Amino acid sequence: MNVVTRLLSPTSGVRVLDHTDLDEVLELLAHNPVDNAFIGARVETAGLDQWQLGGEMWGHYTGGRLTSLCFSGANLVPINATSEAVRAFADRARRQGRRCSSIVGPRGAALDLWSYLAPHWHPAREVRPNQPVMALREPSATVPPDFRIRAVHPAQLDVLMPACVAMFTEEVGVSPVAADGGRMYRQRVAELINAGRAFAWIDNDEVVFKAEIGAVTRAVCQIQGVWVNPRYRGRRISEGGMAAVVEYALRDFAPVVSLYVNDFNLPARASYHRVGFRDVSEFASVLF
Repeated sequence: MNVVTRLLSPTSGVRVLDHTDLDEVLELLAHNPVDNAFIGARVETAGLDQWQLGGEMWGHYTGGRLTSLCFSGANLVPINATSEAVRAFADRARRQGRRCSSIVGPRGAALDLWSYLAPHWHPAREVRPNQPVMALREPSATVPPDFRIRAVHPAQLDVLMPACVAMFTEEVGVSPVAADGGRMYRQRVAELINAGRAFAWIDNDEVVFKAEIGAVTRAVCQIQGVWVNPRYRGRRISEGGMAAVVEYALRDFAPVVSLYVNDFNLPARASYHRVGFRDVSEFASVLF
């Protein structure tokens, strides 16, 4: 064990966690499995090894007990973060410099974290302060599933990729293929397909609807990447599509299905509500 990593910073009260802290981290993540699905899935799979996890897990202690977390990788994600912990996490993030492409997490903590960091980091490209987190525990009682939506076969990767790129670009505002020609993004999509977690309605090599299950824990899975081909929008295709994905998710992956959505995306929110999703909390995202 590296003794240095076990020491709390004298200014922030934060230290980098390691494998000896795994049980405490899992216990803390389990307090809110829906909000913590993204990081919970990583920790359940990779533990706290920084290379496998894709970043550092910071811990903040109160009275000698681990009370708050913050994942620092491609995203900066506060978890169960108290006001004191947010200040400490911001101090550490400020001192090391920005390494993330976004801050995302429960609305209050994410926006507070950004309020401390904004004077020191370059301006954000966009701040999305209201992103409802929604969840569903049973198949839709109101919308019949459209089983033209099926798990994507590995041989269909090249068919699915343009739809994935289009969705990401629409949602985030930048292309996922700009940095490395799309190699890493293509690898991630292929991993989801191979895991049986990518679903689509493909008609004559054209994607009509698609969605993926991006994170899976023992308690919950999180749908991401919902997209309807622009040629088919306005026909309520997403309702039957989401009802089908929910059935697959509940059957094969977890007892709760979740997602989060931008508050300004009123058609998507209405569609999810008709399927049966209900708001359970709220996220915020700061994009760089």
